[in-house]
Amino acid sequence: MANSQFDLFLHEATYLDQTSDSTLDQDRLYGLYTSWCFINQQTPGPESTFWAAMKNKIDPARNGLRMKGPAATDYIMTSYPGLV
Repeated sequence: MANSQFDLFLHEATYLDQTSDSTLDQDRLYGLYTSWCFINQQTPGPESTFWAAMKNKIDPARNGLRMKGPAATDYIMTSYPGLV
């Protein structure tokens, strides 16, 4: 069975850190998703569709997720242009 776009996003752009109380908040997680879509030349779905898909995959309030990979770099560089 093929993975959905959202499964691929979670696999390629996030990892679970069970040792930390920190979590990606909703704005950052959706922003990371849009960066992942940009890197992979895919059109991001609306935020409501994203959260509907995430509903059964993660707890948005306390997900333990961290960013990784090229999407993380793109998100950080886009969010904090003064770093360049």
